[in-house]
Parts: sequence; structure tokens; C-alpha cells
Amino acid sequence: MSFLLRPRNLYVALTYLLLSCVPYVAPLFGQPLSHPGQVAGIELLAWLGVWGVFKRPAYFHWLLLPAFVALPVELYLYAFYGQGISTHHLGIIAETSPAEAMEFLGSKVWLLAGVFVGVLAWFVTSWIAAWRTRDLDWADVSRPVVVGVLAVVAVVFAYGLKYGVAPLPPLAHWMKLPFDLDTFAHSWPFGLAARGVDFYKERVYLANLNRRSANFRFHAHLAEPNDDPQVIVMVIGESSRYDRWSLNGYDRETNPLLSKEDNLVPLRDVITSVSATRLSVPVIISRKPATQSLKDGFSEKSFLTAFKEAGYKTFWLSNQISFGKFDTPVSVFAKEADVVDFLNLGGFTDNSNYDEILFGPLKHAVADPAPKKLIVLHTLGSHWNYSHRYPKQFDQWLPSLYGIDKPVYTDIRIKDKLNNSYDSSILYTDWFLDHVIGTLKEADKPAAMLYVADHGQTLYDNSCRLAFHGHNTQYEFHVPAFAWYSDTYAERFPDKVTQLRRHRKAKLATENMFHTLLDLGDVRYPDERLEWSFVNAAFKQHKRYVDSYGWTDYDNATIKGDCHEVIAKGKPLPRD
Repeated sequence: MSFLLRPRNLYVALTYLLLSCVPYVAPLFGQPLSHPGQVAGIELLAWLGVWGVFKRPAYFHWLLLPAFVALPVELYLYAFYGQGISTHHLGIIAETSPAEAMEFLGSKVWLLAGVFVGVLAWFVTSWIAAWRTRDLDWADVSRPVVVGVLAVVAVVFAYGLKYGVAPLPPLAHWMKLPFDLDTFAHSWPFGLAARGVDFYKERVYLANLNRRSANFRFHAHLAEPNDDPQVIVMVIGESSRYDRWSLNGYDRETNPLLSKEDNLVPLRDVITSVSATRLSVPVIISRKPATQSLKDGFSEKSFLTAFKEAGYKTFWLSNQISFGKFDTPVSVFAKEADVVDFLNLGGFTDNSNYDEILFGPLKHAVADPAPKKLIVLHTLGSHWNYSHRYPKQFDQWLPSLYGIDKPVYTDIRIKDKLNNSYDSSILYTDWFLDHVIGTLKEADKPAAMLYVADHGQTLYDNSCRLAFHGHNTQYEFHVPAFAWYSDTYAERFPDKVTQLRRHRKAKLATENMFHTLLDLGDVRYPDERLEWSFVNAAFKQHKRYVDSYGWTDYDNATIKGDCHEVIAKGKPLPRD
């Protein structure tokens, strides 16, 4: 084995060893690694299989390029989000433009670029070393024997995955291998292929879902058929945090206008199940259960279709990203509307529109001759970069990030500026929402409006060194929400207003929004769940699950440390 000490051979061997050690960095970031022995065994079998099939490293080294490229991303996600690359992360990458990625990373983009250059240099030099040596060729008689044995193992593993249940007989217990596909996916570098396959399957599923749900019907109708005018508005906020609203007790006056609205009812205790827009919004606008929010797609349509069936004209007006190469889970639902208008051509960059770009389309929608209208406004709210979410006149608290080119949210030195700009973005949201209410007042029609944020933000609170979202904190799960109604709406539906005010302090979740919005519109359907509507006398509280190391019962959890991390008191439900 002394040949391994030759520089080229040693360089190649150490390269492959380091790649294989990637799963074992998880404990360095405070995250457990499940079944480390199984992961090591899978990696050994994978290396033997690839080496056996291709004979020499120079022939299979190019297969490792994705693992080299993905390595900085894997480490970044572990460092800041406590998990490796998943289907969800691949979806975000696919749906994010280079300009948005550069804005998100700020000045660190150059560091990341340098890391990528270094990794590519590592890949190229290790390939050259592999090409110039023949000492690592597997040319003896053991090679076909090992390949044959591994082929049998692969067949048994594939059979167990596909036919471990009826109609074909499952494997005998003694034949089952001591690992599964999920364990393989957590290995490195070859497990990355399983994650890619899973991502591809999710995309195919999402495309098929849109086709399969084409015939879905709620069979919805008005409780009392009529042609009386009525406007229902759903405003979906972005990255807004409950305790930064003065409406909810914050000491800075971030809601000077909304606090003066007589018919506005703040909802004190609303939580979102997951702190990512593409996963949280479908729970708001459809009957998708919280515990399925990590799965792309849903077999049903959204409340848009239910309102359409009941005779409403529907509008989806968005200042979020428009349709791209892949339809996002949100845009799949948005397509159900009669009128779909994506107004943001700049993504999340400094070239993006302020939310007030929605005012014109909103006025047109309210003035539309259809007597009954549902209008959804999907805002940018307080999406990073916070200082890009409001014009200069709203830069209330100083010093701020306003005018700073590409600030990096991961730099804790900008904590004060970051927080000041965040609060100014809430101030602008207050002005925006008050203008929406003003537009509804001017229409002088029975109108009701719901506002809820998709998730909140962690903002270097106290000694917490985390910012942004995706960190399992109370700051991200507890979201601001309120309902508003016109005087004429209260005259038509006094019981709904009474129940709304009665349940303003109830323990609610974004799962309640679908049912409540339909109830506000007086829309009924055969399998409705009025006990999930907080404007109904039948309302009952339900368990509220959040994605925190599994599905954690939010109301039976411990709030830990300055980051207010949500930790289950018992064992959380496993993610499907």
C-alpha cells in the first residue's frame, strides 16, 4: 500500500476522503447525524461500485463535479440554517435569479465566488492527478466479483423500494438491507444524485398536479343567492413580524394609520406553520394542512376557485416574482384567478417596485362592473433588503441601510441599521394597507379585508446571532394579522362581525384563513369546516403545528434562549 503515499495518489485519495466526510460536518454546526455508521457503509459501497464499473478514477472523476460545486452551498446551509441541501433548497435556487442571489449575498458574493473558484481548482487539479496516475486502477480479478456482488445488492435494494408492499411479495426480513434511500441521500458525494432525482420528481409532480386538479370542484355557492355588490380582499404580507407592529404593542409608532381605523380588528395570536413563502402561502390560500406544507403542490385548488364557483370575479395582483422557468407553488394557485397580474419585473432587487404599484390595479378591480369580487394582493412587504421596500420619506429610524449598496444581512455589525430599516418597512406597510382600506371605503360597497403575513423574521434579537428566516424561532412563526370591514358590511353581516371580535384573541393559524375568507364572502360548499372560521359561531381551536425539528405542537413547546427557538417538550411528529 506504499504507493498511496506517492503525491498524486495521496492527493486523489484525500480528495475522495474529504468529499465522503461532508455528512459528518453536521455535528460541528450543532445538528445530529442520523445513522453515521450506515452513511459510512453506503459511501463505501458507492465508491466500490463506481470504482469497479469505471476501473480508474480518471474515468469517473467528472461524475463528481456536481458534488464539488454543491459543497460550498451545503456548508453554507449548515452554517446558517442547520441543514444540508434539500428539494426545497433546490426549488428556491431554481426560482431565484442571479440578480436576486447577488442582492441576498451582498458583498459576500465575492467571497462565495472565490470559494467556487477554489473548489473548481481543486476539482481540476485532482482530476489531473487522477489522470496522470495508473496506480489506482482496479485491474485484478476481484473487480468483476465485487461488481457482481454489488449488482445483486442494488437489485435487492431497488426491489425492496418498489415492491416492498403489495401487489408483489415484500422481501423476507433477513433480505432487507440495513439502510434506505433517505440515508443514501444524506451520504456524499453520490447521495447528492438522490436529492436531484427527488427534486426532478417534485417538479414533474407539480406540473402534473396542475393538470390533475383542472377538474377539481368545491361545488361552492352563496349561502343566500343574490347579486348584491360585495368586495372581499385578501392581503398576503411578506416577512412581517408580529412584535414590530405598534398595533400589537411595539413601542415605536410603526402603525400610526391603521391604529386609527375603527373597524379594524387585530388578531393577537396567529402562527404560520413554516417560515418560507413558497411553502407557507399555499396553506393560507388552500385547504392544504400545515403538516403537508413541506411538500410541493396540493391535489385541491385554492379559495380562488371556490369564490369563482359562487359567482365572484377573482383577481390575483402580485408584487412578487412572476412566472419563471418553473411555476412556483404560489403561481400554480394564482393561475386560477380570472385576472392575474404580476407587476414586479425586478424581483427583490433595488429595481423592484414598491407595493404601491398595486394601487392602480386595485382601483380597477374595485371598479370592475362585476357585482361580487375577490381581490388578492400579494405584497413584497418587508422582504430583504428592507431598505428597498420603502421610499426615502419612510426612512424614519436612523441610522438605516437606506442608500447602502449591497448590505450583508449575515454581518451582525449592521444590526442597528438592519432593525431600523426593518421598522421603516413596517411603517410603509402601514401606509400601504391604510391606502387599501381607503380605496375600499371610497367604493362605498360592503367590503371585508383580511391581512396576514406569510412568516416573520429573526433580527439579531438580544444576543441572538441569527437574522432573516428559516431558523425555527417564535419571531418567524408568530405573524401579524387583522381583519377590517366596512360599515355596510357590518350592517349586512352583523353576526360575522360579532364573532370576529369575539375571537380576536383566539389561538389561530394560517390554516384558518381559507375557511374564514370564504365565510366572510358568505360562500358555502358541501364539506366546509365552519369550525375553522373565526367569524363563525361554530369556531373551535385546533392544534397548531410548526416546522421546528419535526412538526412541533406550538402551544406545547418551550421557547428557548434569546433567539426564542421553538422546541417541542416531547418528541415532534416526523416530517413526511
